[in-house]
Amino acid sequence: MAGNAAVIAVCGHEAAYGRALEGRLGPAVDAVPNGRALFRAVAARLRGGERVVVVPMTLGREPGLVADTARTLRAVPGAARGAVLLAEPFGTAHHLVAWLRAAAGRVPAGSALLVAAPSGDPFEDAELHRVAALVRRYGRHDLVEVAFDGGDPDPAGGVRRCALLGAERVALLPASFAAVDPGDTAPVPVADAGPLVPDPALRRVLDERVADATRRWDEHGDDGITTGLAAADHHGHAHTHPPGEGHGHAHGHPHDHGPGTGHRHHHQPSAAADLGIRSIA
Repeated sequence: MAGNAAVIAVCGHEAAYGRALEGRLGPAVDAVPNGRALFRAVAARLRGGERVVVVPMTLGREPGLVADTARTLRAVPGAARGAVLLAEPFGTAHHLVAWLRAAAGRVPAGSALLVAAPSGDPFEDAELHRVAALVRRYGRHDLVEVAFDGGDPDPAGGVRRCALLGAERVALLPASFAAVDPGDTAPVPVADAGPLVPDPALRRVLDERVADATRRWDEHGDDGITTGLAAADHHGHAHTHPPGEGHGHAHGHPHDHGPGTGHRHHHQPSAAADLGIRSIA
């Protein structure tokens, strides 16, 4: 992890409130749900004299997690300025599409794809339908369906729907950090195409989010919390980096970093090639 900062991964339903990330982020990272658990984890780290960097573990379907996290961090008492940093979210819906396309590319073209994730609110679930439509539009699979753990259809129902539509086999594509269980009564063979982000890539992207947050504070005095408070209004931070990309300063496009920062910088790919990610419109 970057520097000597303590890292806390704050989790919502996309990561089963932390359960889906247990043992995957390394022993130095705390994975906790927002609210009291996050408040206590941050306070404990601060008492130990550590700087804390909090990374919202969303893949773009849970923009409210960022704003809720910012509100929790703002309420932590006694934190010196710069002692608590809010990183940009782990991913965005654009990243989710790219990761799913990479996973779909490993699935035979004759399989149906079932994109599955934990159910959220109606807007979050509608977003998964949009994501799946993009996976189908820019992929080679004729049948791409959606299912929700805890929603309608559930993964078992999604497999049955694929079979009714003529699929002879189905590949499950998890669109979250959580595994997908299709049940044991599937009418056609079902293959698991997960996890969406392998553990080495998961840790690498997390490292880069932490490094970005630390650099943003050191260079511009921006702790990310003020920007994060408006995240739900804009479906994410004012700018986000593609998976595995760090900060290069030699090219590209300007970004707004929120109130009071007023700087521009540019990005160069680093670990993105390792994830099989390609730019998408």
